[in-house]
Order: sequence, then C-alpha cells, then structure tokens
Amino acid sequence: MLVGIALIFIVGLLFSAIVKKLKLPGLMGMIVAGIVLGPFGLNLLSNDILNLSADLRRFALVIILIRAGLSLDLSKLKQNGRPALMLCCVPAMFEILGMVIAAPLFFDITYAEAALAGSVIAAVSPAVIVPRMIRFIEEKRGTDKGIPQMILAGASVDDVFVLVLFSAFVSLVQSESVSAYVFLEIPVSLILGVAVGVICGVLFGIMFKKLHIRDSAKVMLMLAVSFLLMAAEDISPIPFSGLLAVMTTGVILFKNNKLQAIRISDKFSKLWVAAEVILFSLVGAAVDLQYAVIYGVSAVIVIFIALVFRMVGVFASVSKSSLNLKEKFFCCGSYIPKATVQAAIGAVPLSMGLECGSLVLTMSVLAILITAPLGAFLTDFLGVRLLKKENVQ
Repeated sequence: MLVGIALIFIVGLLFSAIVKKLKLPGLMGMIVAGIVLGPFGLNLLSNDILNLSADLRRFALVIILIRAGLSLDLSKLKQNGRPALMLCCVPAMFEILGMVIAAPLFFDITYAEAALAGSVIAAVSPAVIVPRMIRFIEEKRGTDKGIPQMILAGASVDDVFVLVLFSAFVSLVQSESVSAYVFLEIPVSLILGVAVGVICGVLFGIMFKKLHIRDSAKVMLMLAVSFLLMAAEDISPIPFSGLLAVMTTGVILFKNNKLQAIRISDKFSKLWVAAEVILFSLVGAAVDLQYAVIYGVSAVIVIFIALVFRMVGVFASVSKSSLNLKEKFFCCGSYIPKATVQAAIGAVPLSMGLECGSLVLTMSVLAILITAPLGAFLTDFLGVRLLKKENVQ
C-alpha cells in the first residue's frame, strides 16, 4: 500500500507538471497518472488503496469545501441574493434536463438512468472554481458586485443540491419508483446542514478565541468535526447535508474572525496539494479505457449538449441582476468546470452494479477531461477581461 501511495504522488505530480507546461489544469495529468497506474493500465496499485478510494475522495471533498467556506464573505454575497440562490440549483436542473433529453437518443438507457447520469455530470467543481474565485477576491476583481462570492457560494451549494438529487435518482433506478418524500428531503437537508454548520462555526469561533491553539491544531480539529458531520449524514434518520454543514462552519468562522479564517484557510490550501493528487489519480485508476472507446464520441456530444443547457440556466439565473452583459458572460464561462464531485461519485453506480454504471463513470471522466481545462481557461481568460477591479483607497 505504501508503494502505491508513493507512486500516486510521484507519477501524479510528474504528469501534473507536464500538463501545466501545456497551459492545462494539472488535474488532467493526475487523472492520466491514475489511468496508467490503475488496474486497466500497468496495475501497480494494490487493492487496499482501491478499496479506500471512496473515503479518500470524500476526504479531499471536505478540504475543498472548508476552503470555500473560509473564503466566503456573506456581506458581499447579500448583494446578489436572488441570483446567488438561483445559481445553487437552476443551472444543475437545466443540465440534468439536457441529459434526460439527449442521452436516450445516443445510448440504450432509460430516462431514469439518464437523470442519474445527469445528476453526476451536473455538479460544478470546487477544485477548479474555488482557487480561482479566491484569487479574484484577493485581486479585488468583480468584488464590488460580489461576483466571485456569488459564484463561490452558488457552486458549493450546487454540489450539495446535486448530491441529494443523485441519491434520489439512484433510488429511482434501483426500484423504478421514487416517492415525493425523497424530493422533500432536499430543503430539509439544506436547512439542517446550514443550522448545524452555524452551530459548529460559532463554537469553533469561541474555542479559538478562548484557547491559544496552534493553527495546525485548529485545522486538525476542524477536519475531525467535518469527518463526524459527513458520517452523521450517512447514519442520520432525517435528511441532513454534511457537506453543507462543513462549508457553513467555515463561512461562520470567516464572519466572526476574518484574519483567523484566512490563516486557517492557508493551512488547508497546503493540505489540498496532497489531497488533489490522491483524488484525481484514484478517479483515473477507476477508468476502463475499453468503455471510453465504446462511448467516446457519443458521450462527448451529449456532454456538450448538456453544457449548453447549463449555460442557459446560468444566464437565466443572473438575467435580472445588477450584473452587466460582460459579467453575465463571465458567470456562464466560470460555471462550466467539473471535476471534484464527478471524481467523488462517478464510480458509485458501477460499484452498485447498475447497468448504466460503466456509462456514467466514462461520462464523468470525459466531462472532467473536457470541462476542467475549458472552464479553467474561460474563467481565467474572461475574469481578467470582463471583471472590473474594485478601487481600493
């Protein structure tokens, strides 16, 4: 197992560096490294690592959501209340609709299976979006209208919203029926997630103020509580979003003590360097190239059709806002990248033995390989050209 972890870090970082030289996101190189090392490549990773991959992917997701929370300024977010709220769910719903319309035309799957695939593909990637929005916030670019904060919040809640839908569509595919209660779980899950996150954030704020603890120890405490929140989501008898609770904890900590939140966020940024390599390398390790060849062209066409639906959803979300046309186009471009959630759940249908599992996993990986570099490029390119820098006195 230790040899496998060493190979993931060495090969993953090497391939990432090579890909960055080509002006592409390093995560693409990490995925390729996973394909090379995995069971469908050179088969150099032990079963112990592969069996732990689901938990390791959730670990990475926790880190990026904490970082998102610790960078989110609620006062700026309030400037775009309705559009920010719509960005949490409307683009994802549009993209799932596009998948339901397009996928059955290209593949022998049911509408329920298409909806399941759509719920995997629809989530945007905190791994790509968060670092860029944090950079724009630091550069004061678009912050006068709270645009980076709006996208940061919308993208993070979008992931939670899509994950709840994913659970519902898995039940639908498995039993061929789903009760209305499953969809009523969505608002309950979100509200409880926010409530628990607020409590945790307040308690952390009091604890860190009263006790003199090293920033490294604060990071470990926040990680421990975040893991417990994620575990609580799995065993809770009532709907509860552990992911949203994790992010909200960071938001409240930022609200109560901005300087402390910035220091802790810097520590999590360093943790993400390792977590990112593990996350995307293990996604690549799960890819069966045989299915990639079978589904390739058709899957790419369907992904782009779904992306068009997503951009229509983004534009509709920000249409009646204070944003000008350039800023609206920036929002559309920055809401494209997919990576983290697809990496976390793309292989789940296959592991559950669902007939559409191979297709869903293949589309997840192709969506990452296509939209992560495209979205990263558009976000960087459009951000510099379309977002106005805030005048700082």
